[in-house]
Amino acid sequence: MDNLKILPLAITMMAGPQIMSAVIFATAQKAVRISLAFLVGVLMATSLGVAVMLGVATGLGGAVDFGSSDNKSSAGHVIQYVLVALLILAALRNWRKRETVEPPKWLHALMSADARKAFRTGLLVILVMPSDLMVMLTVGIHLEQAKDSYVDALPFIALTVAVGAVPLLLRVLLGRRAASAMPSLRDWMNNNSWLVNIIVCLIFVVLILA
Repeated sequence: MDNLKILPLAITMMAGPQIMSAVIFATAQKAVRISLAFLVGVLMATSLGVAVMLGVATGLGGAVDFGSSDNKSSAGHVIQYVLVALLILAALRNWRKRETVEPPKWLHALMSADARKAFRTGLLVILVMPSDLMVMLTVGIHLEQAKDSYVDALPFIALTVAVGAVPLLLRVLLGRRAASAMPSLRDWMNNNSWLVNIIVCLIFVVLILA
């Protein structure tokens, strides 16, 4: 598997509501405990999701030849091009509705979350987000094309968790400065969720086509 193509997808995994959740938890009163619970959920969800998507890709590979990762006309690349088209449509939809788009109501509820809820959130922001499912399917297809095993996806899984840990690390390392700055970042991301969604879609498109 070409890690130069796969590892950057970890950034897309945590972009959007995922990193917004991480920022919210990093501003909580018990930030370390709650954020760690969230990251455990992210780790378990990503590990499970990649395993399932690798199984899907392997099953499809038995019926459809994905071809080589270097062959731009292979079935594997055709699937990725379909994903690109869907992402572009999603970005356009967010742009058209930017005046009325509001952040998900569940994001506000996270401000009073405990560790158990943070753990569930870590699971759900990975396993129910269409963008993350598409990323993990892309990883599964790359693994199948290269005839690699699940073990080869471990760096991707680790980097996904590492990206999610950035807000907590900033909170711990920068102390009061981060604690005072993060609420402003959290509010900006909530108020501009449409822009965050568009950026996520475009990053994913670039990474797929690169």
